[in-house]
Amino acid sequence: MHRRRRTALTLSAAAIAAAPLLTACGSEAHPGAAAVVGNDRITVSQLEGRVNEVRDAQRAAIPDEQQYEQAIAKTGGLTRSTLHTMVLDKVLHQAAADAGVEVSRRDIQTMRAGLEQQAGGKKALEQGWLQQYSVAPSRLEDSLRTEIEAQKLAKVLGADMNAPEGQATFWKALSKASKKLDVDLNPRYGTWDVDKSKRADSKTPWVREVSGDGAAGPKQA
Repeated sequence: MHRRRRTALTLSAAAIAAAPLLTACGSEAHPGAAAVVGNDRITVSQLEGRVNEVRDAQRAAIPDEQQYEQAIAKTGGLTRSTLHTMVLDKVLHQAAADAGVEVSRRDIQTMRAGLEQQAGGKKALEQGWLQQYSVAPSRLEDSLRTEIEAQKLAKVLGADMNAPEGQATFWKALSKASKKLDVDLNPRYGTWDVDKSKRADSKTPWVREVSGDGAAGPKQA
């Protein structure tokens, strides 16, 4: 099988010690909005819908009631982490667009095929993404698109994400994009800056804290 080396976008203290990336303003100027990112408005109902997708997927995957309750307990901050992921993905998309990065349907299909083979099939991959990143199966390809976007952006920037300097370069691009988008986060969901994005309970395939296992996603063959 052709081996494709994935770019693990690792965060470290050195990479996030700079000025805030996103600052939550939060006001009554956007009633019903969980966040406003540029011209995009993430409504509370949209956020709740995304959370319900994950809960429904968890329910379908875990028929045992006790195990389901344990899964819910592990993802108790799902609403906040989901919003943080939604906002950060939009910031990444802006940074990628500014750098001329594009992701094709073929890119997504290629990555998915490779990951399915390594995971042991479609269902195994979907369940892995659900368990590790709280991504519902219906959102898997959106998540893969974002990961590819991050990998391509890092490559265009010449950012080695295994080195503090490369991480700093990457986050500088996101900081620039966030200022352009003028992110406004509803204060009920907390505040957000670079350091918060590291410490938040959200998990995405393309952003991870430094950990002992060194894995950014399902293990690659």
